[in-house]
Amino acid sequence: MDAIDLSRLQFALTTGIHWLFVLLTLGLAPLVAVLHTASAAASDPERRARRELQARFWGQLYVVNYALGIVSGLVMEFQLGLNWSGLGEYAGNIVGAPVALEGMVAFFAESTFLGLWIFGWGRLGPRLHAALIWLVALTAYASAYFILVANGFMQHPVGHEVRGGTAYLADLGAVMANPNALVALGHVTAAALVTGGLAMAGVAAYHFARRTPHTAFFRAPLRLGVVVAALACYPLYAVGDVQFRGIAEQQPLKTAVLEGGAEGAAHAPPAWIAVPAETMVALGWVLFFAPLIALVLLPRDLLVRTRPLAWAVVALVPLPFIASVCGWLFREAGRQPWLVYGELAVTDAASPVPAAAVAAVAASLVLFTGVLGALAAADWVIIARLAHRGPDGVRLGAPEPEPAPAPHSVRTP
Repeated sequence: MDAIDLSRLQFALTTGIHWLFVLLTLGLAPLVAVLHTASAAASDPERRARRELQARFWGQLYVVNYALGIVSGLVMEFQLGLNWSGLGEYAGNIVGAPVALEGMVAFFAESTFLGLWIFGWGRLGPRLHAALIWLVALTAYASAYFILVANGFMQHPVGHEVRGGTAYLADLGAVMANPNALVALGHVTAAALVTGGLAMAGVAAYHFARRTPHTAFFRAPLRLGVVVAALACYPLYAVGDVQFRGIAEQQPLKTAVLEGGAEGAAHAPPAWIAVPAETMVALGWVLFFAPLIALVLLPRDLLVRTRPLAWAVVALVPLPFIASVCGWLFREAGRQPWLVYGELAVTDAASPVPAAAVAAVAASLVLFTGVLGALAAADWVIIARLAHRGPDGVRLGAPEPEPAPAPHSVRTP
């Protein structure tokens, strides 16, 4: 493999791993906000306390995923300067601003709101405190939007003019309202809600399958997760269909590969993208019907009382992650050999690396992938342990223990 192949593989692996963090972050944030809002709005003290503990329990899982996801994002962004300097030279005037805005939103606004929410338990008023987690969710989706604006330009370049081999901004509105980015945002939003809903329902179902004594604690989150996933499954399908038709119009060679045409086979190098695309579609049908079936089973409490059904809900948890990674592969790898479609080839976007330095690129591949792989493993292990402990293991927002009284000195005569 040459330096370009190694750079592509490195970015694919690190971005794919980072996306798993992002998907769960986007999916859980609004659900935690709903639970916290229900706590703030409850008038009955017992109900308020239970809703608050639910918000703290799932908020704890969210915080772990968010913190490790931020670190994985930092690792990923280093590669833009290291491996893809040609992209910055050609399209930096266009994609630089949304990438910078994403960094400001994620590392300043979102992190600030989340910090206030984490340390605001028992210190802020209930309504203000609940408003903070909604701001966290809002800024999370704003961050995703700015990234998709940059990515949308690479998929479907609009609103610019090329002078001297460099792209310059000509129409800001066209770049920010790029249909490719907006439709992708809708698809990502629906996918995240299905993911977050099934993750919440899966954790609750896991405890029901193990005959938890905390039935009242997990029943409402189970229902919330199933309802949200069921409501988002049709938009996921509908927006995905719109996105695919847009891709067929903007990048015809990509769809030619799926259709098996001679033109696609001759001109589109990554013919293997048909495999992740078909996997995504197959899993998409499962994710379409499974939440609807679970929704039908909710009124009779069958997911609570029937172990096989509860374990079936648990088994659904990894499916949206697999489908999403397959969709990402289809979206990104399928436009080869272009990095900015029709304008900047991958070979021109890659940083110039002499043959003697290929070993350094290979070393960075191993290092970056190893770091992100370790972060992903740590994330899932910690989340699984916290989820397994249930409400008894909640530490987020727990009152600080009172210091033990100082021992009294005893005087001897």
